Amino acid sequence: MSALLEKHIVELLQERDEKAISLLYEHYGDTLYGVAKKVVRDEELAQDVLQESFVKIWKKSDSYDASKAKLFTWLFRITRNTAIDKLRSVNTKTDKEIQMDVSDVYNLGVDSIKPEFMDVRENLDKIEEKYQIVLEALFFEGMTQQEASDELNIPLGTIKSRLKIGLRELKKIYGPSMMLALLLNLM
Repeated sequence: MSALLEKHIVELLQERDEKAISLLYEHYGDTLYGVAKKVVRDEELAQDVLQESFVKIWKKSDSYDASKAKLFTWLFRITRNTAIDKLRSVNTKTDKEIQMDVSDVYNLGVDSIKPEFMDVRENLDKIEEKYQIVLEALFFEGMTQQEASDELNIPLGTIKSRLKIGLRELKKIYGPSMMLALLLNLM
């Protein structure tokens, strides 16, 4: 996509012009559907996610800041977060349907819960967005480095560099011994 077209779409979004949604769908719809499908792994849910994402994009259009992220990155994050929310919603509903006498099969025990890692997503927000996106794609979405490169449209070498720097930034938050345990739990 040309920078000129992207700028035009952003202007239309900020003017609340409905043509922006058509252009976004035309130029990003397939890719964003792919992002949603990768997370929810179901075509019907992915379609729901895409629709909900475009509604959120429209409602949040005034919050887009080109100095903080490229348009695609902003769209990607909204779609990915919507997909994760949808997946959690579906999983919560499914969990509630499990019979009590069977549910002890899923009991992981207190030892499997590591409180020191429960705030990883929260701490990801403390590092630069370009590193957050790569770490989230690799660790929370289970993408390989090549898949992340393809999906995010970022060269593979850049993915590797951002992974290294992002982990270094998390190491500052968690400390060296905590980082090793964190990585082992995330992988």
